[in-house]
Amino acid sequence: MSDDQWTSERMPDLSGDTVVVTGANSGLGFAATREFARKGARVVMACRTVDRGEDARAEIEAAVPAASLSVVECDLGDRSSIRAFAEKFRDRHDALDILCNNAGVMAIPYRETADGIERQFGVNHLGHFALTGYLLHSLRQSEGQSRVVTQSSGLHERGELDVERVRRRARRDGDPDDYDRWDAYARSKLANVLFAYELDRRLDATGADVVSAACHPGYAATNLQTRGAEMSGSTVKRWLQTAANRLFAQSADDGALPMLYAATAEDVQGGEYVGPGGFMNMRGAPERQRSSELSYDRALAAELWAASEELTGVTYDLERPASTP
Repeated sequence: MSDDQWTSERMPDLSGDTVVVTGANSGLGFAATREFARKGARVVMACRTVDRGEDARAEIEAAVPAASLSVVECDLGDRSSIRAFAEKFRDRHDALDILCNNAGVMAIPYRETADGIERQFGVNHLGHFALTGYLLHSLRQSEGQSRVVTQSSGLHERGELDVERVRRRARRDGDPDDYDRWDAYARSKLANVLFAYELDRRLDATGADVVSAACHPGYAATNLQTRGAEMSGSTVKRWLQTAANRLFAQSADDGALPMLYAATAEDVQGGEYVGPGGFMNMRGAPERQRSSELSYDRALAAELWAASEELTGVTYDLERPASTP
């Protein structure tokens, strides 16, 4: 059952903690960054566009005058940008207490990353896989238990993942003419959950005091929904999505609650999945939920992990769980 009383007001004091939020300049990332700042955390805003990040920073500082924020460029579709972000972070900070793998793209027309990979899988999964790997040492330097929270979506439940196909055709996720943007999105979001669970198993096997959990926001009104329509040049689709957001979606502030809960609540365990517990899990207070059956497939998760290392060139200094094939 959901805790109907849990709001961001129940977050613990985070003074002295360092937090990284990807996609911090808008939507869920913006809302989460503001609440982390309210609780005293130093927040590094990892943003693809620095100018937008600085605008968001100024807006948060107007609402939270004591906020400790910094904006650093991080394009999750470009491995060189991810690596540069991590190097800057390590130069400026001794440790990392919370990493929120939040940024993403949804149902966009066929595009490729700077590294030539289908963009939704490349940004949503591989970008965060690489970033987490680069920041793993910093996470392990935290004085207490650190956390990695990876943002997925309820749509991961329709996701299917043929890892061999991903490995063979990493530079072309099918013919763009028959590309299904929603299938690609669901696949990337399933990969997020598989990664979050496998990361936690490997952290546990290694004895690292780092917890990895997954979450989803339900249906929250952000610019994520309208971006695909904008990129397609469809005014009608954009209008329909905007109308749906206004009529049915919860706010970005409410949509950020599962991520904030997973990142800060004392009772969160590794390998858990948190989402809103209201109508059809699309709105409401955060609760622990069960993700799709496929997301618990350990063999698939291990196969995805190996392919992700190949595609990103990033390896983790972690033990494989004994039960993993």
